[in-house]
Amino acid sequence: MSDEASVLETLLGNWNNNIATRYSELANASAYLNSIFENINWVGFYLKDGDNLKLGPFQGKIACSTVAFDRGVCGKAYRDAKTVVVDNVHTFDDHIACDSETNSEIVVPLIANDEVVGLIDIDSLNFARFSDKDKELLEEMAIIIVNTLFL
Repeated sequence: MSDEASVLETLLGNWNNNIATRYSELANASAYLNSIFENINWVGFYLKDGDNLKLGPFQGKIACSTVAFDRGVCGKAYRDAKTVVVDNVHTFDDHIACDSETNSEIVVPLIANDEVVGLIDIDSLNFARFSDKDKELLEEMAIIIVNTLFL
């Protein structure tokens, strides 16, 4: 386990089937992610709610409150149940520009019992900001988040 993932695991408490606790822990997780990733302008969570993704805890500018499963980078990560890295969001078909200054994005699904229950979404003002190392670290952290707060 990476050092960063170990810190996240320690930071998260055990979920007690209380939605307020889950949101509290996700808020701390978003603050932690914001503190360890450089050159990002937004980090947060979208959570499955019926037929849409709803904005969860985040750090950054005002964001889109609801994202349809068939829209944008988040929708693609949800539908494919795979991490999506976009080096230039301006060339991504159907990109949802919550912040027009964003240039790259990574979205990592949170998968519990073979179902996407949410997403980690991080934006950057830099083009091609997210590396394979970032992807691997976020996927490791997604597993910790799911195991702690969704199972």
